[in-house]
Amino acid sequence: MANIGKSISIKGDLSGNEDLQIDGTVEGRIDLPNNQLTIGPEGRVKAEVHAKSVVVIGHVTGNLAAADRIQVEATGIVDGDVKAPRLVIQEGAMVNGTVEMSGGHGKPTSAAAPPPLAKAAGGL
Repeated sequence: MANIGKSISIKGDLSGNEDLQIDGTVEGRIDLPNNQLTIGPEGRVKAEVHAKSVVVIGHVTGNLAAADRIQVEATGIVDGDVKAPRLVIQEGAMVNGTVEMSGGHGKPTSAAAPPPLAKAAGGL
């Protein structure tokens, strides 16, 4: 597993083909389509994130998308939208954004959308 240490600050795009743990600061875009990204307790990420799986222990500002799962630990903070087939949010964690979950066939696993509003009598 690769590691970005506490004293490291990166601005730009990150991509790779191995698991990555961020304990420093990253701003930009992170693309790890076949691997796990872990934002450690000291990690601060301001980025669009695409990975196989994401574990948030620190703070992320930006949208997260995972092919497998997203896990937000009790100390984790996500300010952005999350999209994954499986989502784990521990008690005490904060997620400020929308959540989109889809099953194996692209069908939503959450409740169906509410029915459309009925038109008022004498409508337009």
